[in-house]
Amino acid sequence: MNGGHLPAAASDDLKSPLLPVVHNDEPFGKQTVGQHLRTIFTPKNCYIALGPLLCAVVCLCVRLGGEDTTTAKNMLGVLAWMFAWWLTEAVPMPITSMSPLFLFPLFGITTADHVASSYMDDVISLVLGSFILALAVEHYNIHRRLALNITMVFCVEPLNAPLLLLGICATTAFVSMWMHNVAATVMMMPVATGILQRLPSSPSSSSEMVPPAVGKFCRAVVLGVIYSAVVGGMSTLTGTGVNLILVGMWKSYFPEADPISFSQWFFFGFPLALCIFVVLWGILCVLYCPKGTGKVLSPYLHKSHLRSELEMLGPMSFAEKMVLSVFGGLVVLWMTRNITDDIPGWGGIFNGRAGDGTASVMMATLLFIIPNGIKKGEKLMDWGKCKKLPWNIVLLLGAGFAIADGVRTSGLAGVLSKGLVFLETAPYWAIAPTVCLIAASITEFTSNNATTTLLVPLLIEIAKNMQIHPLLLMVPGAIGAQFAFLLPTGTPSNVVGFTTGHIEIKDMMKTGLPLKIAGTAFLSVLMPTLGTYVFGSKGVA
Repeated sequence: MNGGHLPAAASDDLKSPLLPVVHNDEPFGKQTVGQHLRTIFTPKNCYIALGPLLCAVVCLCVRLGGEDTTTAKNMLGVLAWMFAWWLTEAVPMPITSMSPLFLFPLFGITTADHVASSYMDDVISLVLGSFILALAVEHYNIHRRLALNITMVFCVEPLNAPLLLLGICATTAFVSMWMHNVAATVMMMPVATGILQRLPSSPSSSSEMVPPAVGKFCRAVVLGVIYSAVVGGMSTLTGTGVNLILVGMWKSYFPEADPISFSQWFFFGFPLALCIFVVLWGILCVLYCPKGTGKVLSPYLHKSHLRSELEMLGPMSFAEKMVLSVFGGLVVLWMTRNITDDIPGWGGIFNGRAGDGTASVMMATLLFIIPNGIKKGEKLMDWGKCKKLPWNIVLLLGAGFAIADGVRTSGLAGVLSKGLVFLETAPYWAIAPTVCLIAASITEFTSNNATTTLLVPLLIEIAKNMQIHPLLLMVPGAIGAQFAFLLPTGTPSNVVGFTTGHIEIKDMMKTGLPLKIAGTAFLSVLMPTLGTYVFGSKGVA
């Protein structure tokens, strides 16, 4: 785990090149015209050209209703360009995420300084601090120790398969509450598959028949991990980028309104996630844990196996205890910044100047100050360990905020919302599930962050025309964008589970469809009831 010091030291050498020097000593052969054309007109290059081409078509040919819609039309063209590159992955996603930095000024949408400010605000600070803490948890193997301890609690004797499945799913959901759900899936999948490796496989050369219950339980565990990570991420702001995009857009569109705090979202998101989680566990038990599964698995899964793995980790070190203390302190700060109107929390001391990102970065800074107790002079974290920071997610969030601001300031949101005017006459009890289902359908074919970025500004305009609080539509749209349960390509978490080889698309369809319906139903009930109380979203926006 400490091998990261060598690259860090090497990177500090000012004489070393930033990139490795490649010496190409092979002779350059003469190419024909046909070979040159095949090199140029590759599918990837065509996808690259598709973005600017769509932008040009929109800017030159599309006519938007109303006067002085040039800026709105340019913004629509930029959106077509960016989403073409995002969907085709013609260029790396982080590079596409940075394109507003040059496209917005060139197309007259906003100034360079204004668009750059979208890439660093309190929400981005919240993400950076939480990612550094997540890296510390991963570096000291705390997530594995936590998973084994919790799983041992549920691994009773005689073995109860639904209870063990509950332990694995609950652990994944808990981990996903405090870090990005993709990172939680990547961390927990090796733990889950490590448990499944003790079960008999079905090689063709083996004469031993593998009971069907074993294969079903393997599918249940993998599906449980990928879906529990999504569900757990819904309950906190740091669990997924969609929640952060929603908070950033709320702050951008309504700067005078109170921002959505970590604790405020938790009091709504956690009950919703808990309801969906219970349904998820029930679906998995009904479909994949038939009666007698525990008896079949008990010869292979024993508490002593988990105990031996814990013993291999050894006792908790000073560094692990310190990281857990810092992490726990951050959670307390998040939950107590704003408590109630009568009890303002510690944020009231600073008259609203401090945000959740303030606490996140402050606690992450402590990791670079507190010694790790392993080697003299070493701290819990150094910058070498932070080389794995997911800057792609940070840039994607920044792009989402920039697009939301551009859609608003260019007037495009008002133009596009006219196409959804039919929703304005529908009652809220019908429009909330409709919005959720629309978002849940789109997100199966594109990223949930991109779905949220495109849909939420339109929902804000619709809410204004309906004379209802914007959050009553924004929240169903954003959470619906996280219901990517049907296809492997829906989210990176689904891809992680699919690559294990234990599940097929039909398994995801069979489990994901009732889960999506249940999630939509719970959201439709909780948003106008609990959501109205938590967010104070009564009355006209």
